[in-house]
Amino acid sequence: MASLSFITKIVTTTLVLLLIGLLNIEVTLVSADNQEWYYDWNVTFQYTAPLGVSKQIIVINDEFPGPLLNASTNDVVNINIHNNLDEPFLMTWNGIQMKRNSWQDGVQETNCPISPGHTWTYSFQLKDQIGSYFYFPSLQFHKAAGGYGPIRIQNDELVPVPFPQADFDYDILIGDWYNANYRTLRNALDNGMELPLPDGVLINGLGPNQASMDFEPGATYRLRISNVGLRTTLNFRIQEHLLLLVETEGTYTMKQYYDSLDVHVGQSYSVLVTANNTGDVSFYMLATSRFTPMPLVGSVFIRYSGFQGMPILPPNSGLDLYDYRYSLDQALSIRMDLSVGAARPNPQGSFHYGTIRINRLMTLRNDVAFINGRLRHTVNSVSFVHPDTPLLLADYYKLPDEFQTESIHDTPDEIFPRMGVSVINATYHDFVHVVLQNPLIDIQSWHSDGNNFFVVGMGTLPWTVRNMGSYNMYDAIYRSTVQVYPTSWTAIMIKLDNEGMWNFRSQNAERWYLGQELYIRVRGEGKDDLKNISPYDQAPIPANVLKCGRAASL
Repeated sequence: MASLSFITKIVTTTLVLLLIGLLNIEVTLVSADNQEWYYDWNVTFQYTAPLGVSKQIIVINDEFPGPLLNASTNDVVNINIHNNLDEPFLMTWNGIQMKRNSWQDGVQETNCPISPGHTWTYSFQLKDQIGSYFYFPSLQFHKAAGGYGPIRIQNDELVPVPFPQADFDYDILIGDWYNANYRTLRNALDNGMELPLPDGVLINGLGPNQASMDFEPGATYRLRISNVGLRTTLNFRIQEHLLLLVETEGTYTMKQYYDSLDVHVGQSYSVLVTANNTGDVSFYMLATSRFTPMPLVGSVFIRYSGFQGMPILPPNSGLDLYDYRYSLDQALSIRMDLSVGAARPNPQGSFHYGTIRINRLMTLRNDVAFINGRLRHTVNSVSFVHPDTPLLLADYYKLPDEFQTESIHDTPDEIFPRMGVSVINATYHDFVHVVLQNPLIDIQSWHSDGNNFFVVGMGTLPWTVRNMGSYNMYDAIYRSTVQVYPTSWTAIMIKLDNEGMWNFRSQNAERWYLGQELYIRVRGEGKDDLKNISPYDQAPIPANVLKCGRAASL
């Protein structure tokens, strides 16, 4: 199978780029045995102008997007991050389920930042998972400057992939883009202002019509699509080609054909596309904004037989920008394939989540508020404020007054919106029912680090216990990022099978930066002391742990 494709960048030069099918030469083929992989990444600034305006961006090993992180189920991954920026830096791994090791999660309350000019090595073992994901910077609004890249977790050789092997395998990173410097955007948020509409949409770091991709007639292409943007849902399609959905965030789906897919911020999908045309012809690959006042469009030329002409069809998505019903119906149509294995040989459906006793009901309502005269976003009336010491270190060293687990309630309250360090205590192996409520008129996107969840229902507010009768308790999709439509609710169920301090956040970078997040502290029953643990509990503190805040001298 070919794993690399050359795609011509359409500029005045004849420069050939590796736009799609990003490849890290340090990683070779995976095997059935657990392996250990080593990456060495230099994080630096460069200038580029994907939308015609020069902008300082973050690159990894001089690449934008960054290199592919490629491993297999249960492998150990080691990544040296050399921070050559002039600000502290962290990388997080969107959707990667590390085994009991939130020390490596790469968000502000699990890791101290890597100081400018310094290096730190992430080292973690993957859980039992496969699939398509991405990484991105988690601090200082750095994501607005890029710094993201694709992740693939391959099947163990003993577990067959439940669809024909594709001839080509490509990573497609789509996302909204601002021409403004990330510092300018960050300062606007710090001063209580909302961000304007993005300036456009990029596909693998390039603006509209800046790249082309050759299709070979009759060949099958696996496209691993991730929305790496800041805030905008994107509709993905290829003109005159159907998308066969086969996987989303580590779960093999029932195979269904779609004309297009709504990919919400932070989500990842795998589709198969058959090159079913012949002759000299071109089509558009499109990523079009949804639920925005005006359409923003990213595009790549799909060309057969090396044809260099323009597509005949116009770059029109054919969708009503605000057709929430279409998007909701599509979301509810995505189901788990119960009959196939994924990370393990046993079928995905052998975990009968619908028969598990629910230990806890949590209702989390997002909202917007002005606190101390500044715009903030809240969860159950609390807008997250970062303490002096990362929560995981504060928990390990038992530092008083850094956080209190009763600071946020399980249900919305009518207390005046406030700042707080939102931490929820939870017990290992609990099965938790979470209702995400969105009273606002714009779409939300939520992500869980450490533990995936079953998306069992969606509907319009208000939510009541009667709505549980409409839940899908049989083959709901299992994933890490889910949308909540305007004035609506989404119900998820989480098996807390990964101990640690795990981030639960808005995937909208603006809302996350302004406080729409919390942490779930998962501990075994009666095991509250991180310093006295067994190999089956939360991983021990890393030998190379970075210390900051009140833990700096400990």
